[in-house]
Amino acid sequence: MAEVRTSDQIVTQLKRIKGQIDGLIKMYEDEKSCVDIVRQVTAARGSLGRVAQDMLTNEAVRCSRSNKSEELNQVLKEVFRY
Repeated sequence: MAEVRTSDQIVTQLKRIKGQIDGLIKMYEDEKSCVDIVRQVTAARGSLGRVAQDMLTNEAVRCSRSNKSEELNQVLKEVFRY
């Protein structure tokens, strides 16, 4: 089973992504290489995907523990989209 992240860990991930976005803005404003910017965009997108997976994993665990099968089915549908 995937690792369950705490709310604090997810917030930390989101703040790290915010820093990545701020760096992207600066790179763009400083007219850095397009290839370098796109690499950083790809990294930020990957980080956002991991946060989404972590959040959905947490929700799936919560639903399974409280026997909310309909909610769990919805969460699983979202999980398999990523």
